Amino acid sequence: MFQGRFIHTIDNKGRLSIPADFRMALQGKSKSKSKAPTLTVQPDCLALYPAEDWGRIKQNLEDAPAIDPNAQSLKRFLMSNAHTCPIDGPGRISVPPHLREYAGLEREVTVAGVGSHIELWNKARYDEEISKVRSNFNELSSLVARGQS
Repeated sequence: MFQGRFIHTIDNKGRLSIPADFRMALQGKSKSKSKAPTLTVQPDCLALYPAEDWGRIKQNLEDAPAIDPNAQSLKRFLMSNAHTCPIDGPGRISVPPHLREYAGLEREVTVAGVGSHIELWNKARYDEEISKVRSNFNELSSLVARGQS
């Protein structure tokens, strides 16, 4: 399980250092050290999944009815933007240019652990999102407590 938040710098080549605790968890979940995590899109950020977790998500997408246009749209969105991201010796991943552009990743990147995966955010977008949550915290927590999130 991933939790916590860090600010890291992405370099001009798109390499981003993964915090040591996250890196160990990403690699530790893999039965095979050769299985790299997968990076894909979310509505406002990028999501980095351990290999096994991404495998389950991918299988769920594959199992979705081919005649369901919503399922096919989600499958297209997630899978066409999915990239395997091996972790190099210094503990970095390479974020492809089109994914950096999609998420607005510039110099400062918020690396946030959110349970089953890691999110990569443009720092300003992340701060804005947290501000929205803060202002609606009571309403959101009530919805979650009632199971209506």
